[in-house]
Amino acid sequence: MWIHENQSWPQFTWDVEAISTQLSNIRYRQGQLLGHMENIRFDFKREANLNVLTNDVVKSSAIEGENLNPQEVRSSIARHLGLDVADLIPASRDVEGIVEMMLDATQGYSKPLTKKRLFNWHAALFPTGRSGMNRISVGNWRTIESGPMQVISGPIGKEKVHFEAPAAEKLEREMEQFLTWFNESNPIDPVLKAGISHFWFVTIHPFEDGNGRIARAIGDMALSHADGTSDRFYSLSSQIESERKNYYDILERQQRNTMDITEWLSWFLGCLERSISNAENILGNVLFKTKLWQKINENPVNERQQLIINRMLEDDFEGYMNTSKYAKMAKCSNDTALRDIQNLKTRGIFIQNPGGGRSTSYRLTDKIE
Repeated sequence: MWIHENQSWPQFTWDVEAISTQLSNIRYRQGQLLGHMENIRFDFKREANLNVLTNDVVKSSAIEGENLNPQEVRSSIARHLGLDVADLIPASRDVEGIVEMMLDATQGYSKPLTKKRLFNWHAALFPTGRSGMNRISVGNWRTIESGPMQVISGPIGKEKVHFEAPAAEKLEREMEQFLTWFNESNPIDPVLKAGISHFWFVTIHPFEDGNGRIARAIGDMALSHADGTSDRFYSLSSQIESERKNYYDILERQQRNTMDITEWLSWFLGCLERSISNAENILGNVLFKTKLWQKINENPVNERQQLIINRMLEDDFEGYMNTSKYAKMAKCSNDTALRDIQNLKTRGIFIQNPGGGRSTSYRLTDKIE
């Protein structure tokens, strides 16, 4: 029996005591993370948000085996948010579609989730009306003609059915129940609501394709509501992608189980907590940038020095700084570059690496007093 065949479907239950500590820890960690982000420079906060959204879109697609170009995704997000970012490149229709869906979910987290909105998301995911080589029903629930919605593995003749979703004729009522619950005010913590809605939607599996990505977008929408902000500083999809096998295993076990979804919620909360922990490590670099500039701005540097420091703080900067590289990047003479470098070294912003002569090079300090 699949979970949706239970007589009490979709009246989920869970052991509050079993997950209360996890939920409290997550709420504390969320508060800490958002508190730290409130105190950093606007441009660094914007950069962090852009990076997290990019990872979220790329990894959510990777879970389904679809590899997107991260630079296309980043460029698309930046354009949609009106961000002034260097090296933007054109994005494909597929990239534009999933970016539009994710931004609508997170930027519009306070708006009701409706059938029309879900249909728009689905149409954005499949702009050609095809999933791979197959034509599918786009912007509509799957139809009776499309046959049973099953998750299958194994060779022909020896297939294993991992899950079968509710029949197509039940979808209108199933989704009406889901959307009513999602939009209504209830005492369920928004973080738990994210986990429940993710599981509930992916179990209904209302579309011919794209259900996983839309389920994760709905989860992100609920998490944005939990955080009280459209800015994203942690990526649950990135963590799910790194634990993909466990993700599918726990879904399959829970979809064959009773209405008690404690096991799923416990896994979901653990995955979310790990995503926040990883975000804290990644955002440590952003916090370092803020502290460094706070120190530098006590006695501001010139425009050339500002340009070089910002470039060295970028994630894709390779190697160290030397006089000729500085002169080329700042478009100045070697003598001017050397004076700027010596000034930064005297102030403790640049640290000279071992070695001398033509191999003399410098790195940014990693200690802010």
